[in-house]
Amino acid sequence: MTTLLAVDTAGRKVLVVGGGPAAAHRAAALALEGAHVLVVAPRICEALVDLHIDGHVEWRRDVVTPDDLDDVWLVHTATGDLATDARVAAWAESRRVWCLTAGAPGVTPGAVGAAASARVPTADEVNVALAGSGALPPGRRVARPDPVTRRDHPGRVVLVGGGPGDVDLLTVRGRRALALADVVVTDRLGPVAVLDELGPGVEVVDVGKAPGRHPVPQNEINRILVDRARRGQTVVRLKGGDPFVLGRGGEEVVACREAGVSVEVVPGVSSAVAAPAAAGIPLTHRGTVAAVHIVNGHDELSDAACLAVRDRSATVVVLMGVATLAATVHRALVRGASPTTPVAIVERGCTPTQRVTRAELATVVAVARRREVTSPAVVVIGDVAAPGLLEVDLEQLLDGSTLPVTAERMA
Repeated sequence: MTTLLAVDTAGRKVLVVGGGPAAAHRAAALALEGAHVLVVAPRICEALVDLHIDGHVEWRRDVVTPDDLDDVWLVHTATGDLATDARVAAWAESRRVWCLTAGAPGVTPGAVGAAASARVPTADEVNVALAGSGALPPGRRVARPDPVTRRDHPGRVVLVGGGPGDVDLLTVRGRRALALADVVVTDRLGPVAVLDELGPGVEVVDVGKAPGRHPVPQNEINRILVDRARRGQTVVRLKGGDPFVLGRGGEEVVACREAGVSVEVVPGVSSAVAAPAAAGIPLTHRGTVAAVHIVNGHDELSDAACLAVRDRSATVVVLMGVATLAATVHRALVRGASPTTPVAIVERGCTPTQRVTRAELATVVAVARRREVTSPAVVVIGDVAAPGLLEVDLEQLLDGSTLPVTAERMA
């Protein structure tokens, strides 16, 4: 039997064990509530690095030990390893400290090897509690996906494009796939907050890459997908953006098909399109440009991309191009691009911390360095990146010179 409670963590020490996207999301939420958050993990994803650098969380770069639970009010495990989570939960149980476990199966609190002594309530429990307190009007319900009933089925893999980061930009089909998942294999990018909506018993495996750090190589990711599907599990590979836009989704599809594993692809909103749109930059605009060229920033700017910038025949969008920005700019200039070509860099597009940096091609590297631009970011090169492209001249609008032609004006 459980009791639905709200826990006040403000000013209290909370331990988060794990360094992946699930841990980052939990740590951020706890820090926002005013908790003193200690993260213990040998490695942490970029989102946690940012939280640590900004002073929102403390990070101990090591394997968790029982001493880490000293003076802790609440423990949250999110390692993705069931044995580690269970061991930490047992330590918390012995100290009478409440413990939550993200993405691991729960068992009866107090049992040997218990995975957690606390859990996130289901939608039904929240609705009952709110209705009983009078906080929820009659006929209204809190919408939160409940775990679905599992059926015996052959294992399969679903590659879900999670979009640029905001949960609201995850497709309905993507959410449905997550509601049926037994295992979610996730990156550091994309809608990490959706992991909170997973039902009890759903395992979360973090395989996220960060610039210069690929702890789980692609062949190992492929092996995980195939292995879990062969166990009869539904495996959702949650990727940022779209799986087939510089997301290596094609490689994962091939690996599954070679192993005889059923695989489905759920398209996502690519950051190549979404980040510029969120910044008010149309990749195509009538009278300005009618084509788009998307490139991988890890590679040298192609001849076709250089030609597009030089002739202003297409907007060039560079993904994963912050670290190589100087080389990209140099190659474009050497190949004849105008130094005054507009450039915009959209950092953390479609998130509350989105930031846009604009400059001309000749000065953008210095401006980006001065503003300390960091990944993830999308670089847009071309006339559509010019400031004021979509602005309206209010004086002309007021005197009617730019009013649209309507039947009334034509008369």
